Amino acid sequence: MADLKYDVAGIGNALVDVIANADDKFLTANGIEKGGMTLIDAARADELYGKMAASIEMSGGSCANTIAGLASLGGKGAFFGKVRGDQLGEVFIHDIKSLGVAFPASQASDGAPTGRCLIIVTPDAQ
Repeated sequence: MADLKYDVAGIGNALVDVIANADDKFLTANGIEKGGMTLIDAARADELYGKMAASIEMSGGSCANTIAGLASLGGKGAFFGKVRGDQLGEVFIHDIKSLGVAFPASQASDGAPTGRCLIIVTPDAQ
């Protein structure tokens, strides 16, 4: 049997989780339901991202997380997903490659921005 380059290759959504603290006033001022989850478009994501306080940005997405887990256990993995040539695309590529996961895709120069999950944490941990 031929040597395989990867133990597992995954195809999925390349996402960056953006986690920031905010108070209830921020939620109210921006029409955000406390404890809720809302799907938003890219324009709204850009608007909120610009208003959020300093944040922690870390790559995610269920498939990418699975391949990252494989790499942490010593496996050889590759992840295939789409990122844009933007700041969050750079974050995703840096994070996934720093774990030893191959990311052979190139950054898109047009289309939607890199996917993100904006997580706003209030003082009561909601």
